[in-house]
Parts: sequence; structure tokens; C-alpha cells
Amino acid sequence: MIILGVIILVIGLIVGIPVLTTIGAVVAVVGVVLAVLGGTGRRVGGRAHWF
Repeated sequence: MIILGVIILVIGLIVGIPVLTTIGAVVAVVGVVLAVLGGTGRRVGGRAHWF
């Protein structure tokens, strides 16, 4: 999810579409938050592990 957000963010910056830049930033931040919560041992979305 982090990689997808960064790819969308970069495409939005290159093409010059602010909506893609915003969506990419939001997806990247959500990915980082989920990764941090998963790394601390908390259940994310009712799952103990993401495979």
C-alpha cells in the first residue's frame, strides 16, 4: 500500500494532476499507519497477521 501510494504520488507530480497527488499521499500515509500498527503487535482490521 505504501508503494502504491508513492507510485500514484509520483505520477500525479509528473503529470501535474493534483487529485492524483492528494490520493497518493493519503494512500501512502494510511499504508505507513497500518504498517506501524501491525509492527507493534496490534490487530489491524481484526487480523493478527497480514500475509
